[in-house]
Amino acid sequence: MRSVPTILHLDMDAFYAAVEQASKPSLRGRPVIVGGIGPRGVVATASYEARRFGVHSAMATAQARRLCPNAAYLAPRFDLYRRVSETVMGRLRELSPLVEPLSLDEAFVDLEAGGEGARLAGLGPAEVAEAVRGIGRELRRDIRLATGLAASVGVAGSKMLAKIASERAKPDGLVVIEPGTERALLGPLTVRTLPGVGPATAEHLRRAGIATVAEVEEAGEAELVRLLGRAHGASLFAMATGRDDRPVVAERDAKSVSAEDTFEVDLTDRAQVRAEVSRLAERCVRRLRDAGRSGRTVVLKVRRYDFSTLTRSDTLRAPTDDPAVVTETAQRLLEGVDTTGGVRLLGVGVAGLADFTQEDLFAQAAAARSADGGTGADGAAVAVAGPGGPAAAGSGELPEAAAGPAVGAAAGPAAARTAGGPGAGAAPPSAPGGAVRSAGGRWWPGRDVRHARHGHGWVQGSGLGRVTVRFEEPDSPPGRVRTFRDDDAELEPADPLPLVPGVLPPPER
Repeated sequence: MRSVPTILHLDMDAFYAAVEQASKPSLRGRPVIVGGIGPRGVVATASYEARRFGVHSAMATAQARRLCPNAAYLAPRFDLYRRVSETVMGRLRELSPLVEPLSLDEAFVDLEAGGEGARLAGLGPAEVAEAVRGIGRELRRDIRLATGLAASVGVAGSKMLAKIASERAKPDGLVVIEPGTERALLGPLTVRTLPGVGPATAEHLRRAGIATVAEVEEAGEAELVRLLGRAHGASLFAMATGRDDRPVVAERDAKSVSAEDTFEVDLTDRAQVRAEVSRLAERCVRRLRDAGRSGRTVVLKVRRYDFSTLTRSDTLRAPTDDPAVVTETAQRLLEGVDTTGGVRLLGVGVAGLADFTQEDLFAQAAAARSADGGTGADGAAVAVAGPGGPAAAGSGELPEAAAGPAVGAAAGPAAARTAGGPGAGAAPPSAPGGAVRSAGGRWWPGRDVRHARHGHGWVQGSGLGRVTVRFEEPDSPPGRVRTFRDDDAELEPADPLPLVPGVLPPPER
């Protein structure tokens, strides 16, 4: 841990919901919930107005509707979120070359490595604390001017403390943890505050009478090692005493790239399942290529009607980014999976990433399959896990997409999938962890539209052959609501408008 607070953590407050409120004047000050909008949807982000009703991220949308029935429920627009994020991250990189993004809305910054580093090095601890407060205030002001959004900033001598500081700063605040105050700050906090302490570890510690960070420190390293093992116990004790030497890392290497979807209605038709696997494989490869990577291991994930999850993988002899290879391998893995009872989720991923490919891998994969009797070059690792049950050794669930969340995918043949999204005929954007494919049509709630006579607006709802649109822009007053036939020739999908006019470029066509 550093002796001066020069590690900054930035967190955009309720990011997805805040973007929606910034782009839709009628939603400002109202509860807004972004995520899957179908019966099996999951909340990605809830605005602070919605959180007062108990709604939080990762909650089932159905439960959120019961808690907050009058909120605006919107499908995510990841293309816009990503563009706003690029603006924010660009401002952070003006502070320092060492920026470690954790997600679209969160990042660490090493201020010592930036242009202010030399000046900070010549100051005393109190002067450094005041200087970084000025940096934090200026950063928050610049982000608001560029995006119209609020950001919370924490600055401390370590990554752990900087993140705790930004949490304490929410919403729309700045907290600097000065040297010598760390233990007094950490002591009363719950053990869940410490990195690496999840529900299972917290429960294990609770049974041992340890509930706060101060009690972790009081227990001592030897006792924690006995309870949790050497590596975890020693690390937890160091964190509890404020010691965290993890550096800010500018490049976070992706371990896998994947694409997955949850279906509103279980898929039982085998041909439909195969079509979905092909579509997901193509989407996965697009992400792989966008990231400039290739991979050796193709992974298929199937969650069945009873919530049991099966994962199969096949490792090729060399890396590939060929959609034919990934699709053929995923389809072959599907052949060994029983889907007669129904499938609620499918995923296709590529792991074992590399920066190069090898030609003619399709023929190579076919030859390997023939040689191995259809099991794949290295055999298929299979695991079936029922609800709460352990998976077989050597397997695991398909990792989330490392190349970033989906922006939208071309509609395939599944009747349970929505036909709407960015551009006519596209599916709505996937929420983190996979979209819930619903039957809402191409006019999904929240999407941008343009009418030949009324201008730019967004969809409030649709059904029974009608679509309701509110016509407003980010810098306009709350707009009027009008209803049209859903096949109105004057109504068409549109690109999102910049939150601040002239700041964000239009998306590429």
